[in-house]
Amino acid sequence: MILHFAADKPRWKRLKLHDGWCVWITGLPGSGKSTVAETLIKFLLQRGIRAQLLSSDELRKVLTPKPTYSLEERDIVYATLVYIAKLLTKNDVNVVIDATGNLRRYRDHARSQIPKFMEAYLECPIEICIERESRRVDTRQAPQQIYKKALEGKAPTVPGIGQPYEPPLNPEIAINTAECTPEQAAQKIIEAILEKWYAKI
Repeated sequence: MILHFAADKPRWKRLKLHDGWCVWITGLPGSGKSTVAETLIKFLLQRGIRAQLLSSDELRKVLTPKPTYSLEERDIVYATLVYIAKLLTKNDVNVVIDATGNLRRYRDHARSQIPKFMEAYLECPIEICIERESRRVDTRQAPQQIYKKALEGKAPTVPGIGQPYEPPLNPEIAINTAECTPEQAAQKIIEAILEKWYAKI
C-alpha cells in the first residue's frame, strides 16, 4: 500500500501569488504628483483595491536626512525606491510611486524590474508649476520654495531649472494637470489601471 501525502500540503504552500502592479506618477515639481497620488490611493480603496504609496521625499528622510540632491544621491534614492517597489510587487502588494524621477533612466529601470508597470505623466507648464509652488503651504515633506531658490541661484539642482527633467517618451497615460483637478487626474489613472490589469477579471 502506497500513501500519497502531496494533497495534504498546507493551503498556503499551494497558493501562487500574483505580482502586484506599480504606477509611477512622474512630472515636474508642482505638477501635482503628491496630491494626485494621495487621491488615487483613496479612490482605489473605495473600489476595494489596496495600494502602498511610496514617496521619494519620504524615503529621503530616512535614506538621506540632509539631502544634497546631487546626481549620485539621486541615483541611490531612485535605485532604492525601485528596489522597494520591486519587493512589494513580488509579494502581491500594489504600489503607487510619487516621485519626480527627473531622468528617464530612473523610470526605465523600474519598468525593467517590475513586470506590471505603468508610467503616469503629469504634464504641466513650468510657469504654472512655479506659481503653484510659490503659494504651497503643505509641501508633503518636499523642500519649500524650491523654484524661488533655484531662480535665485540658491538651489542649482531643481529639475526644470538647474537640472533637466526628461519627460516619458511613451507613458501609458499622460494628463495635463493644468486643465483638470487632482480628482479628475486620479480618476483617469484609475481607469487606466482597471483597463490594463482588471479588465479580464
